[in-house]
Amino acid sequence: MKKILLVEDDASLGQTLSERLSKEYQVAWKKNFTEAWIYFVQHEAEIDLAILDVGLPDGNGFDLARKIKAHYNTPILFLTAQSDAENRLQGYEIGAEEFIPKPFHLKELLLRLSHVLAAHAVTKEYILETVTINFQDMSIKSLSGKVEYPSISDMKTLKLLIERSPQILSRDEIINEIWGEDKMISHRTIDNMIVRLRHLIEGDYIRSVRGTGYQYINHSKKEELA
Repeated sequence: MKKILLVEDDASLGQTLSERLSKEYQVAWKKNFTEAWIYFVQHEAEIDLAILDVGLPDGNGFDLARKIKAHYNTPILFLTAQSDAENRLQGYEIGAEEFIPKPFHLKELLLRLSHVLAAHAVTKEYILETVTINFQDMSIKSLSGKVEYPSISDMKTLKLLIERSPQILSRDEIINEIWGEDKMISHRTIDNMIVRLRHLIEGDYIRSVRGTGYQYINHSKKEELA
């Protein structure tokens, strides 16, 4: 069952949404920035979608979204009365998939939510000839049974390359996607990360494209499990 993080400080609306969504999804309802962030840190790999109110009693939904996106590529849907063009643009620039102004029709929310989940239905486990990559618990298991737990940034980079295959990603594109434009990450950092990933997956799955970047090779023998 898909897990949704709902962040809404309005008790009536939060209760209504939590009860309705719980018919189809596993829902964690949090009423403020602090509770939501603590929960996200503890469960980030399990959360399939975050629904965020913008105006929170102890913070801002935009800031919460930035923190979430900095750690994990969780799809985000904003619910807010602050629906002017400037706020919508800010939400989309952060990386939100949807921006729904209040008041809204519940059926519309459910439809948009299901579309976002469908669009971001990522394969949790990849079985290669050499290893099994699990993006649920962020692990790589070898044929011998040895399990490695690479850094979050390494796994996010591997996931990005797989999802974008056969697209070639430049080092700058990888940096912007994983860390954001404001982070001082060097090209050497990316090269070292690719070396680590190649060593872990023990195969010629990541190709260097001279003068451009890196590409994940989607071998025909690879089996993907949803």
